[in-house]
Amino acid sequence: MSKIAVITDSNSGITQSQGKELGIFVVPMPFTINNEDYFEDINLTQDEFYNKLAEDATVSTSQPSPDSLMTLWDKVLKEYDQIIYIPMSSGLSGSCQSAFMIASEEYEGKVFVVDNQRISVTQRQSALDAKEMAEAGLSAEEIVEKLMENKFESSIYIMLDTLYYLKKGGRITPAAAALGTLLRLKPVLQIQGEKLDAFAKARTSSQGKNIMINAIKADIENRFGGMEAKDFWISCAYTKNLESANAWKKELEDAFPGFDINMDPLSLSVACHIGPGALAVTVTKKVHF
Repeated sequence: MSKIAVITDSNSGITQSQGKELGIFVVPMPFTINNEDYFEDINLTQDEFYNKLAEDATVSTSQPSPDSLMTLWDKVLKEYDQIIYIPMSSGLSGSCQSAFMIASEEYEGKVFVVDNQRISVTQRQSALDAKEMAEAGLSAEEIVEKLMENKFESSIYIMLDTLYYLKKGGRITPAAAALGTLLRLKPVLQIQGEKLDAFAKARTSSQGKNIMINAIKADIENRFGGMEAKDFWISCAYTKNLESANAWKKELEDAFPGFDINMDPLSLSVACHIGPGALAVTVTKKVHF
């Protein structure tokens, strides 16, 4: 039986220390902030990142260099026979396609790149699923097949606290941002597969939370076999404000009694586009093997 390693990137929300505890390798995502290079959870903490955002720093995301990926893969392959690599969704970054090219040209049969359209806590769940399947003795090909079967079986809903960062990134017009700010709108975005899209507009945080909870309930009933089946994971996430996030987690536990709800910070690659104070909830279909 092949010894299989699981590698993901820091978009999953798995920190370097958590990765060591879980037995999952984590590629740190690179950032450029005011023309200086940083790597998430290496020389850039969550707090430092939000401090730089507050200072109106120019922040841009990048993808891991081919060199850094190959260096890590070579190191891991000294101990393992094969690698399952789960990067962030190809619809949200070019890093997945780059990894595919490197793997097919240099690591055929050794590195298997999985593009199952995941980001943040849903990507984290895929890494955990892959690790569990590897420990259960599934082959690399079987693990990839199982992950890809569930490719679009997840949803993420995110309520923003501010429109400033969407405007700054050119994702909405300055006029729309000004109107939304004037009306104190709380936009709710969704990630379905490969796209970050508008979902709804709320006038209050309370209304926005209700919109997200109802959206998750609808997905459970229409896509994931209903509440009684319990064939899904529910998780929540946030940007910066832990106190608000803990209150949000409690609301979700009340709305979905009996479910163990995991909470993590949203990855910084998402946070740079939506800013601090965002709250999110996800539902992901369980992988069966």
